[in-house]
Order: sequence, then structure tokens, then C-alpha cells
Amino acid sequence: MITAQNAKTNDMATDLKEGKPGFFNIFACKCPRCRRGDMFIDKNPWHLRNTMKMRKECPVCGQPFEPEVGFYFGAGYVSYALTVALCVATLVAWWVLIGFSFQDNRFFYWMIFNAVFLVALQPYLMRISRTGWLAFFTRYDPNWKNNPTQKVERDN
Repeated sequence: MITAQNAKTNDMATDLKEGKPGFFNIFACKCPRCRRGDMFIDKNPWHLRNTMKMRKECPVCGQPFEPEVGFYFGAGYVSYALTVALCVATLVAWWVLIGFSFQDNRFFYWMIFNAVFLVALQPYLMRISRTGWLAFFTRYDPNWKNNPTQKVERDN
């Protein structure tokens, strides 16, 4: 017998597998329209030669990934906001776990840790920023198989 909690958990797992809309699809760098196609050519963001190489359109639903020239300029602001949020999160975590003192250099150790952490995470943050920026302008379409993609106003 399936309980309501088990059914809900199974539905959430199925939604993620099937690519239904959800918050976590942005972190997987999936197409915002169908939630199935990969936006980037190489799935590994730390292959630095291919970090920002995007497909021209979604291989599943045909959604163009660059609606206009210079579209991803705004993704820089998203990346900045994510970086500031991570800095605050690491500061609070450091403060709670290790603490700060004027008697030693713990604050400078946090600064070094934070800098290394952000540099290591930067390729992934840039991808999430692009995915989030496109998802802000392109909505999920549950009937994407039957609805054609919208033509872009101008092409590169």
C-alpha cells in the first residue's frame, strides 16, 4: 500500500527524471522550455576550453538559446548576485563554525578560503547564470511537443 508521502516522493523523483518544471533544473543547465535538452555542449563546466560553448538551440524542443545579440549581458548581474550570496553564506558559516577574532588572522584565512572557493566554482556559476537568465525570459511549456517555438526577432 502506497502512502501519500511515498506517492509524493515518487512523483518528485519522476518529475526530475522526466524534466518537468522545478527549481533544480536550473542547476542542471537544462533548456527552460522543455526542461530536457542540455544547453551546453560539454556537460562538465570544468573543461575550461568548452565552459561557455552553448548549443544554438535545444536539441529536444528547438528553443533558440540566443534570442538576440548580446542577450547574456544580463547574466553577469545574476553571476554577481550569486557570488555575493555565496560570500555571505561562507562568512556566516565561518563565523558560526570557526569564529572571528581581533587577536589572530582568522578573518584573513576566511578571505583566502572564500577567494579559492569562488575561483574554483566560477565556471559552474557562469553556467547557472546563463541558464537562470534565459529561464527568466523563457517559460516552461508543458505542451512543448505540440506548440512550435517562437521565432527570434533577429539572428546573429
